[in-house]
Order: sequence, then C-alpha cells, then structure tokens
Amino acid sequence: MSSAQAARRSTPYRLAVAARVLLAALGGYGVAALATALFSLILPMARSEAVATATLLSFAVMAFLVCAVFAARSLWRSALWIAVPALVLGGGLMLALGARA
Repeated sequence: MSSAQAARRSTPYRLAVAARVLLAALGGYGVAALATALFSLILPMARSEAVATATLLSFAVMAFLVCAVFAARSLWRSALWIAVPALVLGGGLMLALGARA
C-alpha cells in the first residue's frame, strides 16, 4: 500500500478526531461557562466566594467532558455528552435567573 492510499484511508479517521477536538474544546467551554454561571448564582455563600468556587468547579466540569467526548464510542454519543448537560445547565440557569427577577 502506498502512502497516498494510506492517507486516503485515514482521512475519515482524521476528520472524526478533528470533530471530537472541536466538540470537546468548544462544547466543553460552553458547558463550563453555563456551569460557572449557574453555580455562582445558586451556591449558598458570599458572592465573591460563590464565583471563585463556581470557576474552580467549572475546570472539573470541562476536564470531565473532554474525557467523556474522547471516551464515547461514536461522534453522536460525544455530542450527547455535550448537549445533555448544556440543556440541563441552561434550564437551571433560566430558572435561577427567573427566580431572581
């Protein structure tokens, strides 16, 4: 097998890895931002301490999601690992902001 044939066969694999990298980086960042916003509103402590604690927790959330995206069997399952927490955290944030208004 020539190197050109090997490159053509590995193109779908490389695209799948690139998609997971983008999903982990951008989706993980988005979910971590939602987690930070929600936790900073609902943690029962002083505002500055709640924001600092929420920020630290968001690093753990992002690390977990990056691992989950690459551990999933398919790209669709990886997308679910990002979409489900984003929907849950987004809904919780809407509820928390609605309760504050």
